[in-house]
Amino acid sequence: MIDLATWNLSIPVGTPSVIIDTPKLVQGYQDGYFRSGNTLFFWAPVTGSKTENAKFPRTELRETTADGKVYNWTYSQADNFLRAALTVNQVPSTGKIVIGQIHAFQSTEPLLKVEYQFKEKLQTGNIVAKFRRSPDAEIEVINIASGVPLNVRFSYSIHLTPAGNLTVNAADFAWGAKLDATWKDKLLYFKAGVYTQDNTGYATEGGAATFYKLIINHDKKA
Repeated sequence: MIDLATWNLSIPVGTPSVIIDTPKLVQGYQDGYFRSGNTLFFWAPVTGSKTENAKFPRTELRETTADGKVYNWTYSQADNFLRAALTVNQVPSTGKIVIGQIHAFQSTEPLLKVEYQFKEKLQTGNIVAKFRRSPDAEIEVINIASGVPLNVRFSYSIHLTPAGNLTVNAADFAWGAKLDATWKDKLLYFKAGVYTQDNTGYATEGGAATFYKLIINHDKKA
């Protein structure tokens, strides 16, 4: 079983999108967009509703404390890890879904997005990092791994150290960068699931993924 005790869930229903709180998730909440058990299944159709200030629909977990309050952290407090293993089951016509993030509290601009980008001609996908070196910087786009098919399991991990060193491992490849110190006082949080990067098409179009592992750790400095 994947532990859901430190997450809430956004589903693409309602305006703005509905948030399923942590206690309800832990009790076994399921619907047409999310199923839990030994695995987690996420589905976000292109016709789904959006969270406030978002362009696209998502069925996505957001980091919380065990009592359901949103949890935010500064990177200098701990070694911060998000580890996942999943298969991407479906992509929209753009081919793109975000499968993990380090987001910034009360901002529309994440520090990091880990995105799966399916290439129709090749019938495989790339794992891409979209990264802001500072809060005001332009997005850097880095191709971490290639040749990842639909419905084939792979892993990714995000590690942000107290010194501001960021490493993303995906499908046995790795990339790293040093954050600008202007991130140091910003409140951050992890997200994971399916954030479909498309908002046009039929209700049968969208992003879907099955997670086999999803673990957060904040290892405090001694």
